[in-house]
Formats: sequence, C-alpha cells, structure tokens
Amino acid sequence: MTIQEINRICRNSFSDHLGITITAFGGDTITGKLKIAPVHQQPQGFVHRGVYLSLAETIAGAGSLLLVHKEDKAALGNSVNSQHLSAAREGELTCTGTLIYKGIFKHIWDVEITDDSGKLISVSRVTNSIKSTDTDKESAG
Repeated sequence: MTIQEINRICRNSFSDHLGITITAFGGDTITGKLKIAPVHQQPQGFVHRGVYLSLAETIAGAGSLLLVHKEDKAALGNSVNSQHLSAAREGELTCTGTLIYKGIFKHIWDVEITDDSGKLISVSRVTNSIKSTDTDKESAG
C-alpha cells in the first residue's frame, strides 16, 4: 500500500473529516500534516487538545496499517498517552510517529506534533493492537 492509497482509502473517514494527510512513510517512521482550521479550535481560538490526540492516533494507526496490511491484519488503537506542551492557533501541524516496538499483536509508537516553526506542541505514546481482518477467527474489540 502506498501513501496515495492510504490517503485515498481514508476519504470520508474521521481522519479525512479532520483534514489529516499522510505525507511520508519509511518503515519505522511516518509523517502526516494537518492544516489548522476554525473547526479544530476551541472557543478561545486555540487548537482543541482532542485534535492532537486524534492526530497522534491517526498517524500511528496509519503506520501500523502500512506495516501489516499485506498480512491481512488490521491496526486498532488501544491507548494514547499524551502530554501537551504548547498551544497552536493557526498554520499547519506536522505529526511524526516513530515505531519503538513491533510485536506480532502490538505496535508502540512515539509521536511528536510540531508547528510551522518546529516548536514541539505535543508528545504521545500510542499503542495499537494488531488483529486479524477475519472477524470469524478473532474479535475486533
């Protein structure tokens, strides 16, 4: 699966609704972008912290999917632990995930979100469960 294919299959999904685009993938590193729009902001004009969580889980999930799709496996978000270090209001966010553990049933990613100037906005650790796509053999839950 290519970056273009994963962006195509994400059309009309939650990540597409948020405006997330995968821009690079290199085996143990994946990068995506999100252009900040009013829909991403809380009433005070800062990006809602839930956007950072969603961006981190989306990028880590896409990375895991790119690693396991040929094995007919799915990647399902299991946990996200984040620390928000700064606030963003406008511009574009860059999200980079680095795979730190690749097991048969679990992937763990460290994810950093930066703003246009390279300032670190949020850091997350995302754990994905790797499941069979054959729901008769294995529960998706």
